[in-house]
Amino acid sequence: MFGQIVRILSNGKAFQYPDEIDPSLWKMAVQGDAPKRPLNNGPISDEEKNEHDRNISPQEQRLDERNDDQKVLLVGWYGLDDPENPQNWSNSAKHLIAFQMCVLNFAVYIASSIYPPGEQGLVDEFGVSDTVAILGLSLFTFGYGVGPMLWSPLSEMPKLGRRGIFFWTLLAFIIFQLPVGLAPNVALFLVFRWVTGFCGSPCLATGGGTITDICEPTKVPYLLCIWSSAGVCGPVFGPIIGGFLAPAKGWRWTIWCFTWLCFAVLIMMFFLLPETSSANILYSRAKRLRKATQNDRLKSQADIDTENYTAKDHLIVLSRAFTLTLFEPIVLLMNLYAGLLYGVLFTWFESFPIVFGDIYGFDSGQQGLVFIGILVFAAISVACLLTWIRLQLVPKLKQPDSFKPEMVLPPTFIGCFALPICLFLFGWTSRASVPWIVSVICSGFFSIGVISLFNSLFHYLGITYARYAASIFAGSALFRASFGASFPLFATPLFDNFGIGPGNSLLGGIAVLFIPVPFIFYHCGERIRRWSKHAST
Repeated sequence: MFGQIVRILSNGKAFQYPDEIDPSLWKMAVQGDAPKRPLNNGPISDEEKNEHDRNISPQEQRLDERNDDQKVLLVGWYGLDDPENPQNWSNSAKHLIAFQMCVLNFAVYIASSIYPPGEQGLVDEFGVSDTVAILGLSLFTFGYGVGPMLWSPLSEMPKLGRRGIFFWTLLAFIIFQLPVGLAPNVALFLVFRWVTGFCGSPCLATGGGTITDICEPTKVPYLLCIWSSAGVCGPVFGPIIGGFLAPAKGWRWTIWCFTWLCFAVLIMMFFLLPETSSANILYSRAKRLRKATQNDRLKSQADIDTENYTAKDHLIVLSRAFTLTLFEPIVLLMNLYAGLLYGVLFTWFESFPIVFGDIYGFDSGQQGLVFIGILVFAAISVACLLTWIRLQLVPKLKQPDSFKPEMVLPPTFIGCFALPICLFLFGWTSRASVPWIVSVICSGFFSIGVISLFNSLFHYLGITYARYAASIFAGSALFRASFGASFPLFATPLFDNFGIGPGNSLLGGIAVLFIPVPFIFYHCGERIRRWSKHAST
């Protein structure tokens, strides 16, 4: 954003594009024989031109000359080493972009879980029930599930790109925290909790699309793993911070804390986040060259594809996330699996205050510290998964002829067992006669399950639907958020009526029912992919 503003103020003299510094990158294509070939292939040699002329008849040549003025000059990359191609950027630039996506993902996710430790303050101030207070979490979660269904397809539109979506929605997210943190009544608070979740959601889905923009296929699994793990760490860090902040400063400061963090991320993005969408970069290049040359035949592939678009066509693009989510069998089944697991886990989190507060007598701050066990296991799980990616997955990715998307699924064979083990052990060891550290260790199995399951699901969907990665991740976010928002509303009655042991056993039983799913997709995924016209085969 900073570079674009400086360009405008300097009338295009600062932060020039490569073809503005070296016009020879495009002049040969426009002034020479480019009508016979796309601009992205560069200038043709004399031998190629002579061979082309020998292979066309005089009649074809005369027709070719008459139609020269109507031919489109396709604006693409100038070559394999085009400096504007995100795939050609330096590793330091790619890592900086990935870092911004991870921090943004962490900051928005922490906004959901930092609030629950302050729920009692909301109850006391506004005189509402515990269920209404929980809505502050549920509505925010549902908001960041619905948001990507709009923002992700918009980010895939060449005219818009990704950078503007990230920046302006984050700015709105920050501004709308004011009515949340200053809310004079619970109704205003709840409405804007949903609004802020909606505005802060692009990074939760589109961030995965950004990573696929900048990295070659063999590098994508590494960064996707780290990016999605940052999303796991956000909800875990939230209770740690909120547990100390809410009792000391009140529930409103749980809002201001992550708002300042997001403001710091916004400043970083203003100066350091470039556009990564290839379609948007080429669309802007074609627009820039048409202005510089006054040649309207210069068009990007996006210009050609959308030249005859109607309002209906644009609505179809905007509805892409919904259609892919609901009508693609792989996407629907995978998202249903992830969503149900997400709901189970969010419900499980609601048992923590009962276990460590009521049974072990921890105060609010100490209850937050028990999540450190999950963080430790998360770090170990991520290290193990990255090692598996390096030793097992990447060598297979380097053999595209024999590679199948199902090859990313083996880690789920561990995760599908780790989750029910976590729930059963945590439920039946959480009693006064058993030391609290045992429950903390048992909770660590959560990290093994979530890291291995969700990362593999992200990889599988991202590879299978690489062209629509942002929209696919949006649908996944909607399913996870919908179940994550609704299930906690039933958590209090569940644990009050059944108790910690039986209540967690019920959740563990649900997780057991999911165990066959990864194995089914591993063995039958190729057959299921053939049912789809969008999935890679």
